[in-house]
Formats: sequence, structure tokens, C-alpha cells
Amino acid sequence: MSDFENQSGKRKAAWYEGLTEAPDSPWADRALPPTEISYRTLTYEVTGRIARITFNRPEHGNAITSDTPIELAHAVEQADLDPRVHVMVVSGRGKGFCGGYDLSIFAESGFDPGEPGESAGAPAGTVLDPVVQARNHDSGRTWDPMVDYAMMSRFNRGFASLLHANKPTVAKLHGFAVAGGTDIALYADQIICADDTKIGYPPTRVWGIPAAGMWAHRLGDQRAKRLLFTGDCLSGKQAEEWGLAVESTPADELDERTEALLERIARMPINQLVMAKLALNSALLAQGVANSGMISTVFDGISRHTREGYAFQSRSAETGFREAVRERDEPYGDWKRAQFEK
Repeated sequence: MSDFENQSGKRKAAWYEGLTEAPDSPWADRALPPTEISYRTLTYEVTGRIARITFNRPEHGNAITSDTPIELAHAVEQADLDPRVHVMVVSGRGKGFCGGYDLSIFAESGFDPGEPGESAGAPAGTVLDPVVQARNHDSGRTWDPMVDYAMMSRFNRGFASLLHANKPTVAKLHGFAVAGGTDIALYADQIICADDTKIGYPPTRVWGIPAAGMWAHRLGDQRAKRLLFTGDCLSGKQAEEWGLAVESTPADELDERTEALLERIARMPINQLVMAKLALNSALLAQGVANSGMISTVFDGISRHTREGYAFQSRSAETGFREAVRERDEPYGDWKRAQFEK
């Protein structure tokens, strides 16, 4: 084909061609990144123009471990650099999106992790070493808030990769997206969810503050306070009504509606998507997202070292984490999925 025939103006709607699809693509004859990667806590797969990041600890409610933020950030960067990918979707395998941090082992054992296993997210001898963190959470020792912050801020950085990625990110929620799971979801550019998804941050009742600090930025001051002053959760349907989610749908239609949204975004040229996201993020970041995350992360650490925080931790050690959570939430009538059974 001649150079004249290669000109984009000679091809119908050439502006919708992907970066690797055009005859004059800079990626012609170049090896492309892998389309599948398996991690400890999630999987990564590229299908067409969509990168699919799926939390893969269903037997643990996709609970967050020290590996999660590192692997999420790596997967997001993989998608951001892949010229075939136009949009990323983050979801959870099994009964829910993400039930928050895997705290039961710490709460039940007084932050004594026992024998630490190998983990890329918590290398021995660093501030992330679980033994170091256990000692820093020992109520009989002096708590160093900046050792705590050094750990928790790195979780935030990994989760915030969804916000700071050049390309659009979509969080697909079902079942439950609570506690630390919302720290992840609220960093995504778009949220789509099943009507009966449970979304919120119950640990504000005791032993937690949302470290990402994104609630006010996503919902506004009044509605964010309505949730965090009570620890109440929204249903997926309410999340749509409140503007937290762009769409809520019956659970059996979630896959179909998510794919429809992804396909519409994926049709757009990558450079248009990147410019639109950067322009809109400039307003969001100007609101002080970084400061909110910093302050909230410090307060999250403090909340675990108050009189009430120690009482919750001691109760977890005495009766088990699940029982302590039941005692925390039953007075509000929303333990587990009780709010949806009324």
C-alpha cells in the first residue's frame, strides 16, 4: 500500500483505530506486553481493549494483604503502558468485591502475626515487616504513629494508582465493598454496582478511619459525614442515587451492563481518554485529595490506639474478630446483610 493510501483520511473513521491497528502504527512489528499475569492476590487479563484486574482471594472475601497494593499498582501500570488497552476494570472474584483489610489475624492475636510468610509486600527488616508492625501495635509499648503511617500510606499509594493512572479505571462492585475495599473502589474513575451491594465504612464506629480520605471528594461534605458519623452503609441502588456510582443494576445484569459501559469507553481514542481524565483530575486534585489521604491515614492509626480501639482489639482476642464485629454492628441493625433483610 502506498504512503498516500496509508493516510488516515483515506480510511473510514480512522480515528477509532487502536494504536497498534493502523497501517502506520509505531508498534508495527514490535512485541507487545503479556495479556495474562497471575499474582498472589489478583489476576490480570487483557481482552481486546480492556484490561481486567480481578481480586482473587474469594475464600477470604478478597481481603487486602500487604501484597495487594503492590500487585494492584503493578497491574495498573501494565495496563497503562499497553498500547492495546483503553480502559481498566477492577472487580472481585467470588461473593463480593472486597471486604477490607485481612485484620482478623491481627485483632484476634493482639497484632502478633506468628511466623511471617514470604511476601513481596512486607519484606523482613523493613518498616513493613509484620513483626515490626506487631511490636509497634503492642499496647505495652510506645506506639510510633509514623511507623504506622509509613505502612498505611503505602497501601494508599498502591490503591491510588487507579486515580493516577493515565487511562480510565472502572470499579465493578457486587456483594460487599466495605472498609478498606472502599479505599480501593473510591479511587476508581467510575463505579458500577449491583443493586444489593453493601458499600460503606463500618469501622468508623470503632478501630478505623477511611485512610484514603476520598468520601467527601466523591459524595460531598454532608453525605460523607452522614455515612462516617454513623458507620452506615449504602446499598448499590442508594449509591447510584447519591451519585457515588454511575449506575446500579440488578445483580444478574451487572456483567452485561458493565461490559456495555466498558465497550463505550474502549471505543474512544486513548489520547482523548487520557486528556479528558487529566483535565477532570486537575479539578479533583485541586480539592486536596493528597492532604485528605495524609490526614485520614494518620487518624486511622490513632483510631486503633484509643481506649475504645484497644477495647475492640482486646474483645477480638477474647471472642474472635467476627464476634467483635457483630457486637459493633448489631446495635445499628446492619451486621452482615441485615439492612437488606428488613
